[in-house]
Amino acid sequence: MTVASVSRANAHGLPPALQTAQAAMQIPEVQEMLRKLSAHRLGIFMPHQHDEGTGEFQPLSDEVVQLESGLAVSFPPLDEIARQSASFLPVGWVWRAGAASVAAVCEMVNGDDQHDTEQPKHKMPPPKTESASQRSDPPRC
Repeated sequence: MTVASVSRANAHGLPPALQTAQAAMQIPEVQEMLRKLSAHRLGIFMPHQHDEGTGEFQPLSDEVVQLESGLAVSFPPLDEIARQSASFLPVGWVWRAGAASVAAVCEMVNGDDQHDTEQPKHKMPPPKTESASQRSDPPRC
């Protein structure tokens, strides 16, 4: 799978701002930026969100952030996340108003659930409990 084969084929029908983003991946200057970013283990992403009713792609609003928590993605207000910044690890940035701004975060395990010496950990969903109908053991009489 190459940038050219994916971007050109799937951009049709996107809002104009997102079509521009997809097309930019074909520009040699953007590919050079990506090469330079990759030396720092960074990449390029297309900030976007989805219409809650239709699932259609939309440009990510300046007032929200993409939040991954418990393996689910949501789009809470940026100021809400900023007030709790210790709970989140920034993982995506955009250039707004002349400065880098956080566009995507992962919710982290809070301090009560993690020892100070441990690596930061992503907040995961609670473990699924196995119901009697899902067990592979035959029921005992």
